[in-house]
Formats: sequence, structure tokens, C-alpha cells
Amino acid sequence: MNQKIRIRTFGMIAEEIGQSELVLDQLDSTELLKEYLFGQFPKLQSMKFSIAINQQLAQGDEKIPEGAEIALLPPFSGG
Repeated sequence: MNQKIRIRTFGMIAEEIGQSELVLDQLDSTELLKEYLFGQFPKLQSMKFSIAINQQLAQGDEKIPEGAEIALLPPFSGG
């Protein structure tokens, strides 16, 4: 059986996708995740956002562990 990952979206990203949560088949890395998202939601390519894996910000292309919770975080304003 395929593992699933849960992706929570916030702010303008949730507005663009039209939902606050996606459940996808397991993807191996943040780079593959971005490729998938950009294919499904082309406008995301022009948006800045961070990816968090299990509440830790990903730096560059990182492996996504099985069953991970992913968050797509828009830029935060303020200091």
C-alpha cells in the first residue's frame, strides 16, 4: 500500500490551491513535491513559500520521511 503525506497550506497558498489540506501519495523529496505542485497549480511557481517537514523548515532539497506532515508556509511579515 502506498504511503500518504499530508500537506497543510496557509494564507495565499491555501487560497491558490483552494483548500487548506492535500493528501498525496508519498513523494521522496521536497524537490519532487515542488515539481508536483507546480504541475497541478502553475501559479505557485511565482509565489515565495517555505516547506516545513514535521514542523522543521526544509533547507534546499530534503528527503521526505514516510507519513510526514508537510506545511507550505507563505512569507511571514513582521519582525
